[in-house]
Amino acid sequence: MPTTATPAAPEKPADQRLAVVWGKGADAQQLTLLRTPRADEERVDGGVRESIRVIPGQQVYRHNHFTDDQFFKHDPAAGVVTNAYGQRVVRVTEDFVVAVLGGLEDELGDAAGEVMYKCGYEWGVQDMDSFVPRVQAEFEQAVNKMRMGLLLETWWWPLKLEGWGDWNYDLRQGKQGLIFVDLYESAVAQTIGNVGKVVCYFYAGLFAGVFSVLARRRLSAIEIQCYSMGEDHCKFLIATEKRVNAAAFWRQEGATFKDILRKLNGAVTA
Repeated sequence: MPTTATPAAPEKPADQRLAVVWGKGADAQQLTLLRTPRADEERVDGGVRESIRVIPGQQVYRHNHFTDDQFFKHDPAAGVVTNAYGQRVVRVTEDFVVAVLGGLEDELGDAAGEVMYKCGYEWGVQDMDSFVPRVQAEFEQAVNKMRMGLLLETWWWPLKLEGWGDWNYDLRQGKQGLIFVDLYESAVAQTIGNVGKVVCYFYAGLFAGVFSVLARRRLSAIEIQCYSMGEDHCKFLIATEKRVNAAAFWRQEGATFKDILRKLNGAVTA
């Protein structure tokens, strides 16, 4: 499985690319499968407003209240599964996840974690590239006017339904440049089991990419504690590359999450 070596910083997209993703307008094309009869009656044009309008009764779009059979669309003849946004998805077993991660380590050794991190980062940026215009059309509000809680939960709930786990995010120290994420039922860590080291490099890259887009500046991420280390859940830090590198050093020295948080807060206030 992936090693405990700290991945090198990914080849991050330029700040201009992050700003372009954020600045995209509303695009309702991905919401075709979510339209209700009311959307046709009101001739929704995909425009945005200063605030989310209150709509009594039936909504224009179905939001995040889907069951598995409603969210996934199966085409047995074509051998294709798509989600409610028309995106093609692949369902895999735990054995597949173990085989992919094991194959990466066999081929790349210590670099396996770095590759997983970079893949997660790129997926995060690409996912936000699709999500930003979609969420603006879904709620008819400019993304920079939305509450961060609504934005984050709307982004994450499809991933939860697709088997990537549940999460809690902590933005209370955002002004100090520190964001924390608790991840439960990691698809990677729960598959691998207790191996005594962090293994969720893919998730770390994913969170780094997503929060880089939301912050419109380059951020990095690191897993501080992991289910595969015997913890009951995984915990991630998202911050600048300098702080993440410091946290990586302290983690390798055996520091706990509380130790790392204390050191980071000391560095912020020093």
